[in-house]
Amino acid sequence: MGKATLMLLAAAGSAGMLLGALAFQYIGGLAPCPLCLWQRWPHLAAVLIGALAIWLGWRVLAVLAGLAALTSAAIGVFHVGVEQQWWEGLASCSSGSVAGISAADLLNPAVDVARVVRCDEIAWQMFGISMAGWNVLISVALALIWFAAARRR
Repeated sequence: MGKATLMLLAAAGSAGMLLGALAFQYIGGLAPCPLCLWQRWPHLAAVLIGALAIWLGWRVLAVLAGLAALTSAAIGVFHVGVEQQWWEGLASCSSGSVAGISAADLLNPAVDVARVVRCDEIAWQMFGISMAGWNVLISVALALIWFAAARRR
């Protein structure tokens, strides 16, 4: 497989990850926790860097996109650890925080206050692997594709 094909495959993979996350959120009604949102940003960076890499053909851009995918994987590893209670999560997403919601809204039954999404609860899983876990596996695979592209001439 050529360098451009590998870059296109990896960029499409990150785009697919973003589209999948948005589908779970807006079609499936599965609201993301803060760590879920953080895992999306590196994929967006990989897509944008990937577009430049495909256009310019610069190997260094493929390496940067691979590092972006690995960043999402690293956040995912942290998130899996929080889900499994291997370590503590962020106070903003593991403590049931209602920050930013006024007391009047919390006490008013007419106001629809969304449930606080916790990072330490597994919202969805397949084959015993949570969404964060799947992100780790797929992000590492995408990073390997990026690095393979960077090695191509």
